[in-house]
Amino acid sequence: MEEDEETAADPTRSLADLPLTEGGFIPGDEIEEQASRSGGPGGQHVNTSATRVTLRWRLRDTRGLPAEARVRAEARLRRRLTRDGELIVHASSHRSRQRNREQARERLREIVDEALRRAPPRKPTRPTRGSRERRLETKRQRGALKSRRGRRPEPED
Repeated sequence: MEEDEETAADPTRSLADLPLTEGGFIPGDEIEEQASRSGGPGGQHVNTSATRVTLRWRLRDTRGLPAEARVRAEARLRRRLTRDGELIVHASSHRSRQRNREQARERLREIVDEALRRAPPRKPTRPTRGSRERRLETKRQRGALKSRRGRRPEPED
C-alpha cells in the first residue's frame, strides 16, 4: 500500500485520515461508520442490503485540529452538532455502500473545510465622485418634492 506525501511526512497520520485545506485533518480512527438500509426505489435489492452510510465524528474531542480551529469550527457548525459535539453525515444516493462511504467522507471533509475557512479581510473603499454626485442630486430632488407638498396657494378674495 502506497502512502501519499503528507502521510509519509507525519507518522501520526494514516491513509484513512481526511486532509483539510485549512490545515489539520480528520483522523480516520475518530470517524465512526454505521451502515443501514437505504430508503427509496430499488426493488428487492434495497430491502436486503445496508447501503446507506452514516458517519459520526466527535469535533470536540478530535486531535486532528488545533484548539483555535476547533473552537471556530464548533461555533460555525453548532446547529449541525449533537449535544455531545458530534457531526453526523448521511449518504444514501448510490446503490453501493462503498460509493456512499466515499460520498459521506467527502461531504464530511467539505463541511469541516467550509467551517474552517476564514473570510478574506474587507478592503475599505471610498465612494466614487460620480456616486457622491448622484446621491446628492437625488437628495436635492427628494427635498424639492417634499417642499412643494405642504404649501397651497392662498385664495385671492
